[in-house]
Amino acid sequence: MDDYRPRSITDAVLAALTDTPVVMLHGARQTGKTTLAQHIARVAHPARYVTLDDAVVLAAARTDPTAFLKGLEGPVVLDEVQRAPDLFLAIQAEVDRHRRPGRFLLSGSANVLLVPQLSESLAGRIEILTLRPFSQGEIEAVGENFIDAAFDDSLRPAGGCDDLIARILRGGYPPALERPDPERRRAWLGSYVTTILERDIRDLSHIDALSSLPRLLALIATRTAGLLNFMDLARGSGIPQTTLKRYFALLEATFLVQLVQAWTNNLGKRLIKAPKLYLNDTGLAAYLLGLNEKRLERDPGLKGALLENFVAMELEKQAGWSQACPKLFHFRTAAGQEVDFVLENPAGDLVGIEVKASATVSSRDFNGLRALAELAGPRFRNGIVLHTGSARVSFGPRLRAVPVGALWQSHADEA
Repeated sequence: MDDYRPRSITDAVLAALTDTPVVMLHGARQTGKTTLAQHIARVAHPARYVTLDDAVVLAAARTDPTAFLKGLEGPVVLDEVQRAPDLFLAIQAEVDRHRRPGRFLLSGSANVLLVPQLSESLAGRIEILTLRPFSQGEIEAVGENFIDAAFDDSLRPAGGCDDLIARILRGGYPPALERPDPERRRAWLGSYVTTILERDIRDLSHIDALSSLPRLLALIATRTAGLLNFMDLARGSGIPQTTLKRYFALLEATFLVQLVQAWTNNLGKRLIKAPKLYLNDTGLAAYLLGLNEKRLERDPGLKGALLENFVAMELEKQAGWSQACPKLFHFRTAAGQEVDFVLENPAGDLVGIEVKASATVSSRDFNGLRALAELAGPRFRNGIVLHTGSARVSFGPRLRAVPVGALWQSHADEA
C-alpha cells in the first residue's frame, strides 16, 4: 500500500526529468526526499532505486564509481549521493557518453551548490530542486499559490489563523508531524540534530572536533530573523571567527541554516547588504530555544522572530513550485527603512512582504513598503503586510494588510 503524501514540487521534478539528463533533489535529512523519489520511480518515471545509505552499495560506489554505474541499466534513482563525491565525475562521463533525459534522479542531504567538487562536475547537465519540510498547504492538502496571486493581484479574502503558534512550534518535518505529543516531537528533534551533526556534517567535512557545533546552532536560533554578523556569533559562541565561518558553511550545506540575501537596485541608494539569518524549520528553532506555547505567547520578541522565520520558510517552499519563479530577498536602507521579504521574478517585478506579529495594522507598518515602491518604481507590483488578525484591508494603491493564513489558502479562481 502506498501511503505517499503528495508534494507540491512533484510536477517540477517530473518536468525536469523530461528534458534533463540529471535531476538533483536535495534538502535537509528527513524532509521526504526518499519517499518522493521512490514514489516517482514507482508511479511516474519508472526507475531502479539504489541508496548509498546501504554500506555495501556505498563501498562499491566509492571503490570504483565507473564500474558501479555500468551495473545500473536504464533510469536510476541514487539516494544520498553526496556520500560518494567521486560518483559525480562518473555520472558526468556516463551522461556525456549517453545523453538522454531522465537518466539519473539523484537525492541527497547536502547542498551541491555549496560543495564545489559536486556542482562543477555536472554543470550544464543537471537541474537542481530543493525539497524542504512540509509546507502548511501540504499539511492541509491545499494547493497553495500565494506567491503567484501576489504577483498577478488575485489574492482572495482569507480568514485568520487560530492555531498559528501551534503551527510554528510543530514545524514541517514529516516524522515530527507524526508525533502529536510535543514531548515526543522534542525527543525526535533532539535525535535529529545529533544525527545531522555526528554523521552528515562529519561526512562532508572529515573533521572530528565538531563539539562546538551544537552550541553554535543553538546560538543561531537566538539570532533568527536578524542580520548575519560573524563577529557577534564568534563572541557569543567562543569559537574563533575563521573556524566559525567554516562551521557555518557546513550548517548551510546540510540545509539547517538558510540565508536571505539583501535586495539592491544598483542605483546608488545606501542599502544594507548583509544577509538575514533563518533556520530551515520553526519546529527545530523552537526545540533549540526550549520554547513551548505559553512562553512563545508571552514573549513578543520571540514570537515576532519565529513568525518571520515561519513566513520565510513558507515563501521559500512555495517559490519551488511557483509559476512566478521568484527569488527571495530582504530590503533595508542605512536610514532604517526595511521590508522583511522582497520577491523578485525573472522580469524584475517585485512583491514586498512585511510580517507583523499582531492583529492590528496601521499605516506606519507600510513605511518600508512605500520606500521600496518608490525605489522600484513601476517594477513594484504589490506590498503586503501579513498579520495575525482576520481582516483584509487596503492601505492605498498596491498596499494591503492580509492575514498570515492567506499563505496556505488557495487563491485559484472558483469554477
